[in-house]
Amino acid sequence: MIIRIVKMTFKEDKLGEFQRIFARSKEKIRDFAGCMYVEFCQDVNNKNVFFTYSHWASEDALNAYRNSTFFMHTWSETKALFADKPVAHSMERLYSSEQERDV
Repeated sequence: MIIRIVKMTFKEDKLGEFQRIFARSKEKIRDFAGCMYVEFCQDVNNKNVFFTYSHWASEDALNAYRNSTFFMHTWSETKALFADKPVAHSMERLYSSEQERDV
């Protein structure tokens, strides 16, 4: 499983536009082959900073999404709203306290 976190900083006057793009896209992201989970978060102290947090079955599944027409169209709309470069991280989980509680 791949965990993907993307930090996006938006122009303050574009926050509503981005939220509309995400609202219409979130179910398509969640339903994309290989997407197991998707979450959308806003920074507590910087209201123009958002994060997507998603789980993917594999790096191939994530790359298929990133190379899809849907992603390319949505990303081109989104990146026009940025105030700063996005920062993305792909990682594998090594430990989770939630797993410990289930034992």
